Amino acid sequence: MWDERYRDPEFAYGKEANQFLQEQLDKLPPGKILFPCEGEGRNAVFAAQKGWEVAAFDGSREGFNKASALAAEKLVAIQYQIGDASNIEYPVGSFDAIALIYAHFPIETRQSLHQKFVTWLKPGGVILLEAFHPSQLQNSSGGPKLSSMLLTPEILEDDFDTLETVLVDTATIVLDEGKYHQGKADVVRYVGIKQLIGGSRLV
Repeated sequence: MWDERYRDPEFAYGKEANQFLQEQLDKLPPGKILFPCEGEGRNAVFAAQKGWEVAAFDGSREGFNKASALAAEKLVAIQYQIGDASNIEYPVGSFDAIALIYAHFPIETRQSLHQKFVTWLKPGGVILLEAFHPSQLQNSSGGPKLSSMLLTPEILEDDFDTLETVLVDTATIVLDEGKYHQGKADVVRYVGIKQLIGGSRLV
């Protein structure tokens, strides 16, 4: 399904980075960042333009091809692997930030994957997340059609219970991200920080 969607020369979700991601990266010093389920690369390329060392992965080869072309167009480098979230691995403590932008997982694997991502964070590292809330089922602006794949603040605080929650909130926004994310959307947003040794954290 994703290869078919990304095979179209038009970028399915546009070339511009997600607005929430842009706002959050502006608050952080550049470091090493990972983008799981990154698709056509718009968010990864934006981070690279901001001086981040960027890793990304997705199961779609067509997504990889589009992301590579976009990175070349913008004159930046990203380390993009083709792989599934359930079997791809990175060393423990690899990243200063992990950005989950509309990365929705089946209920059977979601919590374990979220917890695996936390192990990839350095102490002081940050999870940044924007995803669709169950109320999104009433809208036509994108997202999974299974309520079990949608996220609430309570789910996120439970999945990321080892992190210090900096932000968890819901919002109704207007998406303008390519042809598949257009119009009113109900989303959930989360920022959590992994504790440093001794209990303090980076700000």
